[in-house]
Amino acid sequence: MKTLDGGLQPGATIGILGAGQLGRMLAFAGARLGLKSHIYAPDAGEPAFDVTAAATAAAYEDETALARFAEAVDVITYEFENIPAATAAFLATRRPVYPGPLDLAKTQDRLVEKRFLNGLSVATAALAAIDAAPAIAPALASFGGAGILKTRRFGYDGKGQAMIHDAAKGEAAFASFGKAPAILESVVPFTREISAVGARGRDGSFRAYDICENSHANHILSRTEAPARIQRLTADRAAETAKCIADALDYVGVIAVEMFVVNGANGEELIVNEIAPRVHNSGHWTLDGAVTSQFEQHMRAIAGWPLGSTERRGRIVMDNLIGDEVLRWREILEEDGASLHLYGKSEIRDGRKMGHVTRVYEEK
Repeated sequence: MKTLDGGLQPGATIGILGAGQLGRMLAFAGARLGLKSHIYAPDAGEPAFDVTAAATAAAYEDETALARFAEAVDVITYEFENIPAATAAFLATRRPVYPGPLDLAKTQDRLVEKRFLNGLSVATAALAAIDAAPAIAPALASFGGAGILKTRRFGYDGKGQAMIHDAAKGEAAFASFGKAPAILESVVPFTREISAVGARGRDGSFRAYDICENSHANHILSRTEAPARIQRLTADRAAETAKCIADALDYVGVIAVEMFVVNGANGEELIVNEIAPRVHNSGHWTLDGAVTSQFEQHMRAIAGWPLGSTERRGRIVMDNLIGDEVLRWREILEEDGASLHLYGKSEIRDGRKMGHVTRVYEEK
């Protein structure tokens, strides 16, 4: 392994599990720093394969291919949290994996994640484990007759979850999830949805970006604005919460903590929704709006390099281009001040993130 003072030297190779747009942007960021990338994913048609120095198309369960991949890289990371935990554990016996396999396992299961957060005295929605349909009715009653049923694993962008107001609909939703283990959460009366995105280095250093505010359409992130329209004390608490979680995990890399802001008896209060152990869609604004993007920051962190400045360059608005919204690409290119990022996906589908556009405004 190429090392310098305990970290990688330029020219080292970062192994990236997953080949979507996040892997693509990590590879771009690494190249800027003189770091090579080696993408590993089952589907060679994914967008990150277009921009990497090396690639392996193989199943996450293929231990022969995984072992060859590990031999070819210096450090391994991943671009999404649905990588099998066993894959990360296998690779960790051969090369450093950041964030660690235990971090991945804790965030893959919503029940385990929420219990971990509650153990840190971090507030979450009230929840109940749902392992069978008969558990839904009493849990729903305890939450006042309304709740959100979520699969414990593999849900994202609204998949694997349903708002329910009666037990019969809850049981139908549970059946539609294949009767997979689930949780029922109470409904949080939030005023805003925010994200705390930060990075923790191998030396324990931590830097947070300004807290951003998120808007969703059809359960998919539509817009992120930075800074969030919240009180300074609330923003400080959100960043401190993210640091607390990262420290408790002995985390390395970029972490995103999604939170709800609610009006409490003493003003704004925070309820943590979930942890993303990776670079995150709500941090895309940093590509154009911060001195160091979240993607460069992640590569710095896992390489053992100093973390970069998280200073924001202005007031930022980032809009996702979902489905056929990407067909506006030429119009966006003609707009002064708009920065367009297309993900290289070959097929436009409803609900699919095809790119994003960032606009940076002077703060008044």
